Amino acid sequence: MKTNKKPWPLSTLSNARGIRQRIDTNPDFQRPAVWSKAQKQLLIDSILREYDIPKMYWRKIDEKPDRYDVVDGQQRLRAIWSFVDGEFDIPKDAEMVDGLPVAGCGYATLPDDLRVRFDQYSLDVVVLEDTDEEEVREMFLRLQNGTSLKAQEKRNAMPGEMRQFVKSLTEQQIFQKVGFTNARFTFDHVAAQLVCLEKAGEPINVKDADLNRMYRDNRQFDVQGKIAKGVLRTLNLLAEVFTDKTPELERYNVVSLYCVFSELQRLYAVNEVKQELRTWFLDFESRRRNQENLDEDQIAPEWLAYKEKISHSTDSQDSIKFRMDFLLRDLLARFPNLSLKDNQRDFTHNQRLAVFRRDQQICQVRLNCSGIRVEWDDWHCDHKTAWNNGGRTTVQNGQVSCPACNWAKGGS
Repeated sequence: MKTNKKPWPLSTLSNARGIRQRIDTNPDFQRPAVWSKAQKQLLIDSILREYDIPKMYWRKIDEKPDRYDVVDGQQRLRAIWSFVDGEFDIPKDAEMVDGLPVAGCGYATLPDDLRVRFDQYSLDVVVLEDTDEEEVREMFLRLQNGTSLKAQEKRNAMPGEMRQFVKSLTEQQIFQKVGFTNARFTFDHVAAQLVCLEKAGEPINVKDADLNRMYRDNRQFDVQGKIAKGVLRTLNLLAEVFTDKTPELERYNVVSLYCVFSELQRLYAVNEVKQELRTWFLDFESRRRNQENLDEDQIAPEWLAYKEKISHSTDSQDSIKFRMDFLLRDLLARFPNLSLKDNQRDFTHNQRLAVFRRDQQICQVRLNCSGIRVEWDDWHCDHKTAWNNGGRTTVQNGQVSCPACNWAKGGS
């Protein structure tokens, strides 16, 4: 890597028809513009008072004409351009500069002496040449080490195929349907969580530390491999179900539904109910809101627990698993005839739980009992129509049986 430090007057940097159009302030490792108006105003005030401004770092990416990516300094550069373009003024309570009034002034209304001073102010720019992608990303992370970058903004600057794959996922259709914006790489953050869950094959912690580890350990991630295809398959299903903008698709709901839909595709004939899944979810959210509008002592215990899981530590394994199981159980209760793939004989955990709750823990077979209440650790999920006789393994064809009655029936 070669470095070349040069002073650049603001009049040159701000020339919209000159170099400005050849400077990319938003290469893909950069965070979006996050400075407030007050921060921008403070920078302009500092320039007018001729205070030192930290140097900028640009990467030279082309010649004839020269083109640059901003590695560090994009917030300052955008603020300068914004001021020159008349998008904000100096605060109305600003003190005079060298006896000249600046309060409420924009660039065009500055006293001439101060506008000349602004135009002639030079920023130190370090131009990086002969650099590769990894060197630039490493420099960006080091330069931002003392700033308030969010964790996903740092991950977005990491080199490797995992970062590239996660970034590509944000272009999937489902992210155009969600109820949250992509402020500060929120789409990337959620997409990274989904990849992490797919890799594990079950609910796990998807906190920042876990995502950082995934990025570091998977720089050579196979974008054509089983995990990548699994993520895309589930995101495609989500996009097929949610065909338009759905405000209910908040961040935690996208994560929860990803787990549910992934399980559906793995175990069930999802095409049987695909056209009805959006209606089911919107109804679920309506019932949830109705429960939350009740006084806390009137909310059903499971809904109260669900409320807690979507309010705190939503990225934890415990929270994700609870939400997934709750949603999947509700879905199976709505679609009791949903078939398992490959005509499996054994009921899944969530099917058993749906049957157990529906039958209120009461034995339905009643061959050796008169309908006793069973405990979770001591009951059988029985096929009403025996599996050997063509009975399907569905919630509707399942029933609670005490062990004695199921054995009397023949264990079918």
